[in-house]
Amino acid sequence: MPSEDRPSLGLRLGALGGLLFLHLPILLIFLYAFTTEERSFQFPPPGLTTKWFAVAWFDRPDIWPPLWLSLKVAAIATAVALVLGTLVSAAMSRASFFGREQISLLILLPIALPGVITGMSLRSAFGMMDIPFSVWTIVLGHATFCIVIVYNNAVARFRRLSGGILEASADLGANAFQTFRHILLPNLGSALLAGGMLAFALSFDEVIVTTFTAGTGLESKTLPIWMLDELIRPRQRPVTNVVAIVVFVATFFPILIAYYLTRGGSETAGSGK
Repeated sequence: MPSEDRPSLGLRLGALGGLLFLHLPILLIFLYAFTTEERSFQFPPPGLTTKWFAVAWFDRPDIWPPLWLSLKVAAIATAVALVLGTLVSAAMSRASFFGREQISLLILLPIALPGVITGMSLRSAFGMMDIPFSVWTIVLGHATFCIVIVYNNAVARFRRLSGGILEASADLGANAFQTFRHILLPNLGSALLAGGMLAFALSFDEVIVTTFTAGTGLESKTLPIWMLDELIRPRQRPVTNVVAIVVFVATFFPILIAYYLTRGGSETAGSGK
């Protein structure tokens, strides 16, 4: 009976070092949300307090409009991505035509390109079409990469779905809507939910594309843009860290749920073992 190979001590230390390098800055954000020092960060903190959570909740009304705007933009962009991403994935997974791989590459391009390139391209396109910058240009900008997230989840599930059950549904007299409701949606549900959660999380904390597609007024300032402004011109540094914790929670849990929803997938009807 072969024994399990255990990683060497050096490999385990390297993995631990990599995890600390990735997550230690996040832990510092959490720590300095409780510091008693308002203007500067010193290590170790001179004291710990929870007052900044109350300050952020009750005494900083400038936080709430960006928060609601981020939630609004993320929700609309996710809804657009769910519709368009599902339609595109259905077409690309079932159709066979010349240039299919090239079109697939174009679909994936918005999330593969650096955010600066995507933002500059969108800003130039909106300027050429004389589209005024507003909340809706932010939504369109976010939808470009949210569609890719939904597409990736949906197309993977479509490819595991047997075409025979769709043909059987048609043979039994079901129309397109009935087939979608009773066959496709139950099999695609978890993939679409996971894709929607990932898209919402990415849209909620997006900074670069938002910077290029937002207007100049306060009505176009999302929560990440508010945080960036607070870091440049700090008013109460710990409050910014408190808001960072809110953003972390709002993005971490959707990503975690999406991971567990898409970890399996072998239960897809007709997928075979």
